[in-house]
Amino acid sequence: MNARVLVATAVPAERDAVARAFAGTAGELRLPGVSLVRTAAGCDLLAAGVGPALAAASTATALTAAALAGTPYRLVVSAGIGGGFLPEAPVGSLVVADAITVADLGAETADGFLPVTGLGFGTVTHTPPKSAVRVTVEATGARTGTILTVSTVTGTAARAAELRARHPRALAEGMEGFGVAEAAAAHGVPVLEIRAVSNPVGPRDRAAWRIGDALAALTEGFGKIAPVLESWNPHDQ
Repeated sequence: MNARVLVATAVPAERDAVARAFAGTAGELRLPGVSLVRTAAGCDLLAAGVGPALAAASTATALTAAALAGTPYRLVVSAGIGGGFLPEAPVGSLVVADAITVADLGAETADGFLPVTGLGFGTVTHTPPKSAVRVTVEATGARTGTILTVSTVTGTAARAAELRARHPRALAEGMEGFGVAEAAAAHGVPVLEIRAVSNPVGPRDRAAWRIGDALAALTEGFGKIAPVLESWNPHDQ
């Protein structure tokens, strides 16, 4: 793939799951503070770190290095496993974001949560290109909706209900998507987010997690996504 696609995951296990979808790796590129695994097809894989701040910083480093080298990326994909809101996004399913929304950036008030945009500044949502979402969903059969970015993973039914009330189209939550999207937006590069569901959003029950199944779903999904990312044109509508 000569598509100049950067895939940012949180941890190496997710990066390696994506890598298994490709024919092999062509080596490692070390940058200040981060390293990229380059697939034989030319897609760069980055374990960007956990949480929106570190993910944004690592992604920005990779984007800046590519731009300075004269080989900018034309698409950034935030990928990994995450929690799914039942019943729409069951464990083992794949979710593609048509909106990447930060759920807890703002202020708590007597009347409830106020997003940072309600305070008069900032951004809370990045919108992936509709054409990229469409071809990805067609290739994988993934569900599509809002993927929430949280700094604190949901661990109670009350918190899950609160998030769904504020974001009725939410299908999944993760900890990096908005940070990756902020870095991509600063460089004018379109962004996607793809999550394989490892656990239900709600009460924290480690026994119900299916991390292996979710990583396998991520590998299978990227095996189908790679060809469409190669042919996708950022100017498609």
